[in-house]
Amino acid sequence: MSQTRYGRKKRLMGEINVVPYIDVMLVLLVIFMVTAPLLSTGVKVNLPETDAEAIPNEDEEPFVVTVDIDGNLYLNDNEEAVVSADEVQRQAMAVLARNPALPFMVRGDTEANYGYVVEAMVLLQKAGVETVGLVTETPGT
Repeated sequence: MSQTRYGRKKRLMGEINVVPYIDVMLVLLVIFMVTAPLLSTGVKVNLPETDAEAIPNEDEEPFVVTVDIDGNLYLNDNEEAVVSADEVQRQAMAVLARNPALPFMVRGDTEANYGYVVEAMVLLQKAGVETVGLVTETPGT
């Protein structure tokens, strides 16, 4: 043990000062709260407008394949295009195996070639999906 100036022994402190850790935690919390909404962006496509009835809102988000104007495929609002059509089929099969009641949807850009949208539907059909919905926007939204 160390000695002080006057010959008394200094006691060791066995407590941890947590105030700096709380400060760091609060700063990180604010950073994550600000950046989280920025991370949930999707692919911008112009959906066709129709007066179709909306699907009842379910607890789980549907599996969505988005087709842009160039025929690129995106999964569930991911901003990076899928590398191959086999990837779409593989992921659809995995999701279908986990939850057979999950709705599968295709979002096609208004200007996209009709063939690209049909190809996306065929990929889901090859994965074992029995019904595929098409996503549209209601007029005026």
